[in-house]
Amino acid sequence: MENILGTNLDRIVILAYFAVVMGFGAYFGKYSKTTSDYFFGGRRFSWWLITISIVATGIGSHSFVKYSTKAYQYGFSSTMTYMNDWFFMPLFLFGWLPIIYYLRLGSIPEYFERRFSREARYIATFMILMYMIGYIAIQFLTLATALYKIYGIPLMLTVVLIAIATTIYMHFGGQTSVIFTDLIQGFILIFAGLLLFSLGLNFLVENTSYSSGLKALWENLSPLEKLPLANFNSPPDFNFVGIFWQDGIAGSIGFLFLNQGLIMRFMAARSVNEGRKAAAFNVLVILPISAIVVSNAGWIGKAISNSVPGALPIDLAPNDVFVSVANLITSPGVFGFIIAALCAALMSTSDTLVNASSSVIINDIYRPLTKNKSSDKEQLRLARLASVVVKVIAVCLVPFFNSFESIYEAHGWFHSTFTPPLVVGVFLGIFWKRFTATAVIATFIGGAFLMILGQMYPTLISPFSHGIELRPGRGYSYIGALYNLFVCAGVGVLVTFFTKPVSENKLTGLTVFDVHKLKNIFKGSDVNESIGRPVVVHYKIKDLNEGMVSFSKEDMEITKSKKGDLVYIQDQRWWLGGLKSIHATFDEPHDEKGIVYINETQCDSGMFIKGLALKAEKEM
Repeated sequence: MENILGTNLDRIVILAYFAVVMGFGAYFGKYSKTTSDYFFGGRRFSWWLITISIVATGIGSHSFVKYSTKAYQYGFSSTMTYMNDWFFMPLFLFGWLPIIYYLRLGSIPEYFERRFSREARYIATFMILMYMIGYIAIQFLTLATALYKIYGIPLMLTVVLIAIATTIYMHFGGQTSVIFTDLIQGFILIFAGLLLFSLGLNFLVENTSYSSGLKALWENLSPLEKLPLANFNSPPDFNFVGIFWQDGIAGSIGFLFLNQGLIMRFMAARSVNEGRKAAAFNVLVILPISAIVVSNAGWIGKAISNSVPGALPIDLAPNDVFVSVANLITSPGVFGFIIAALCAALMSTSDTLVNASSSVIINDIYRPLTKNKSSDKEQLRLARLASVVVKVIAVCLVPFFNSFESIYEAHGWFHSTFTPPLVVGVFLGIFWKRFTATAVIATFIGGAFLMILGQMYPTLISPFSHGIELRPGRGYSYIGALYNLFVCAGVGVLVTFFTKPVSENKLTGLTVFDVHKLKNIFKGSDVNESIGRPVVVHYKIKDLNEGMVSFSKEDMEITKSKKGDLVYIQDQRWWLGGLKSIHATFDEPHDEKGIVYINETQCDSGMFIKGLALKAEKEM
């Protein structure tokens, strides 16, 4: 094969990375003993662990490729598509997150059944599975586009090998395996991206007359490439208004509210407050760093192209920007490490989505149809099998996405096509009590029909185009998202006013207006708001009722707890991030200070070590 990139050392580094991550992930398979562990990690993890895991989930391999492409073409404005979460995070933190957590939702489609109807759940299940499997296919394509040029093997064979490799560690570990491998990969992603930026600046210093890399970068970008935002409605493939509607509305709301993989990450947090800490730290600190990490190869590449003639090909293909720039500015071995970071991005995003897809299959297809008759062990086996089936389907979809001009366009089309009906359905469901079950089904079916018409007849989208040029044979790259959102919302609102709303009693806890009631719903009784202190205890095994634990009267006084309150007990070693922990309910107290009675099942679930102290905190 022509134009094979990298050296044998780079190839060894990449293979070694795969081996280490697969072994690391497979190790944590022993912590997935139930479907709750497999899908939600036992709802036990600390905010900092969730935060780094979110980084790895949010930065997919497509992020490096697509943002580097636009950074190379248009400069700093590439980052505007990465910062949209700031606008919608408050709605997520104080609306959607408490709803999904306190109602103990197993999946997003389950919300559609509880808020609307079983029929709405089935349609949402189909649409969300299409969304996630398509997303996985794009991840496979992105990484294969880089690796097949390094190893000199056909693209589709590379896709298959990637799917097999990611299956090995994901298959047995589930959500716990995903979270802990993503912890490592999150650090690798950020470090590798910043390392590439540093190496790029050094390359500019060595090959230009500037003594500062940052100055060399700035001076070798044109005025237009220094703008922080794209032009309002031009060019047709990268403009402000199109990016806002496609990436800002359809994309960001879809990612925050509908990405089952991301939702499952927050459901693995030990509490809503821990989830809020993770989300806030991510959006305020990690996102700006991530924007630099995924875009800098494009900025560096453009500065090199403008200042070092011939260093990069004039006809550099959009999908090749990241790999070509990385190959140019790094040394053997380091290039392999950078591509390993691309592997980390792919594996961390796809493992999350595969785990989420198998969760939807079990929670929204298998359990409702079989009425949950099989054992949890059997369902765990089926969940692992479902994850394999999902990857097979994703591999089959890769050739379709490869037919687009670039991965950026493939991903953009995918977002603007698959998220609008779901975005409208979940958003109106959360924020409008009047929205009805008939209306949400009409949104899914009628909205999808009108969206297809828009694809077939682009003139229907013209009134929404904001003056953006229609490209013959390719339609509207971005603004189609606005049309899709408009027709879906229009159908939903119109049908709502012609259908009878359900009583407000049936909506309790299902809309943002009832967030204040959710803690009581979660606990099943009044919440104890007294503020106590954590206690350090040792455990003894005793035969207690399921889910119950018994503390001393003195320890309950310190924690300000009463019988029936909820308690979180964890291994005292903070750096485990809650890996060894349980949630339980206070039972009648005893007189042995510093001792907690738990049963064998709880000890096994929490993986507690005899003799090591535990830390206990009242939750509510």
